[in-house]
Amino acid sequence: MKVLLLKDVFKLGRAGDVKRVADGYGRNYLMPQGLAVLATPGALKQVERIKVQATIQRDALNEELGAVAEQLNGMVLTFTARASETGKLYGSITTQMIAESITEKISVEINRRQVYSQPLRTLGEHKVEVRLTVDLVPEVTVIINSEGEELEAPGLPLDVEPITEVIEEEAPEVPLDDEPVAEVIEEEAPEVPLVDEPVAEVIEGEVLDEEEQESPGEDDELETDVQVVEESVEE
Repeated sequence: MKVLLLKDVFKLGRAGDVKRVADGYGRNYLMPQGLAVLATPGALKQVERIKVQATIQRDALNEELGAVAEQLNGMVLTFTARASETGKLYGSITTQMIAESITEKISVEINRRQVYSQPLRTLGEHKVEVRLTVDLVPEVTVIINSEGEELEAPGLPLDVEPITEVIEEEAPEVPLDDEPVAEVIEEEAPEVPLVDEPVAEVIEGEVLDEEEQESPGEDDELETDVQVVEESVEE
């Protein structure tokens, strides 16, 4: 079917253009949305008026959204999702998710219909167009990373790793604390014999002095007794 576009339609044409489209697309989408009418002879007489009005509206909208287009152009959006070993997502990153992420970043409402993309179902980098006007179509980069790759390691959750590292770092500190104690003990150990030696020498000296003093006294008494006996015999 042939339709006359009343408004700019992304990837199709500008207001005032006559386009041939599928019957279902024209009847189920373009006409109900007020974007087009059947290209009848009566409608075609309105082409020039439609184009003039559309140009005025388009210029005003381009000026209004020019700053938004600059913010979006080159923007990077990052998502994480569960994926198989081949990189295929178990779910998908939808246009709604992308629109919401953009809205959060720039604080400007973006409708999911403005995001020109199929749902993204693979890991990696994707280029996605955001339709602001027929003239302003900035491109954003969507990066999808795999969720929980490290969590799949058998039996050990990610939370355990930092604890293990702390234990390994603190373990060497135990012998370091003991070493000074060991050194003190080794230094003090030799002092024990140093204290005993002078005592031993004094005791030995005292014993010898007593023997030396007592022995001569006993011998003198014996010699005196012998002399007395001898003298008595002689008499």
